[in-house]
Amino acid sequence: MVYGDDAGFRMLTEKITRDRGFRCSSYKDKCLRRRVAVRMRAKQTTSHAEYASILDHDPREYDRLIRSLTVNVTKFFRNWDTYSVIEKKVIPALWERSDEELRVWSAGCASGEEPYSLGILMHKHAKETRSTSHLDSVSILGTDIDGECLGEAQRAFYAESALGDTPASLRTEYFPEMAGLHTMLPEVRRLVTFECNDLLSYQAPTQNVHLLVCRNVIIYFEREAQDALFAEFHRLLAPGGFLVLGKVESLLGDARSLFTPVNARERVFQKA
Repeated sequence: MVYGDDAGFRMLTEKITRDRGFRCSSYKDKCLRRRVAVRMRAKQTTSHAEYASILDHDPREYDRLIRSLTVNVTKFFRNWDTYSVIEKKVIPALWERSDEELRVWSAGCASGEEPYSLGILMHKHAKETRSTSHLDSVSILGTDIDGECLGEAQRAFYAESALGDTPASLRTEYFPEMAGLHTMLPEVRRLVTFECNDLLSYQAPTQNVHLLVCRNVIIYFEREAQDALFAEFHRLLAPGGFLVLGKVESLLGDARSLFTPVNARERVFQKA
């Protein structure tokens, strides 16, 4: 299985960056090559130059490629152990800031399951503590580079497969069924907004964030881009704000001094 030489691959990635603003140089080479190869197989070509020509004449294939490169794999409450730490450690700490607007950012949210999951946990905590009025100060922002995914998030209709990791009690209360699909309880949906954003542009969509969740995204970036993002996350977080990463991601280098572990196993950290 041969997909052209390094020069051909480099020309293709430069084209993708030029045409779509997708910063291929910040992504790990192995990840890019693997996902480009998937789309090339689908189009039955082994030539990077030929595939570049296909992209010129088929905008829908370009969209499929970008979607493949951004790795949109998600579910509600994916990796429940991480959400359990957020529910038991992070949200109660945030709720003590009753005099502040609570800003939450789900970066790389794909089709919205993550920010809605966070909204469910906040709504649940508000009910249990009889402080539902505090929900008026909660603002959850979900961002992603994939506009098609964000459209799905805004529509908020999900297949049964999206709820595979959701505890039964939450399924019953928060996911009314409509026409064979699951939608989102309106009281949760109003907490969440969505915006198209490329993390690697370093144009922050929000400031003074109290909880920043960015899971299974940074692992695909080169080390230089990771370092820059960790520094930016630290800058954007409010004093004492929380950062949640994916289970296969770690703080590296100087970033270790920027955050203290809340639960190292579940990759939950607090701004130092």
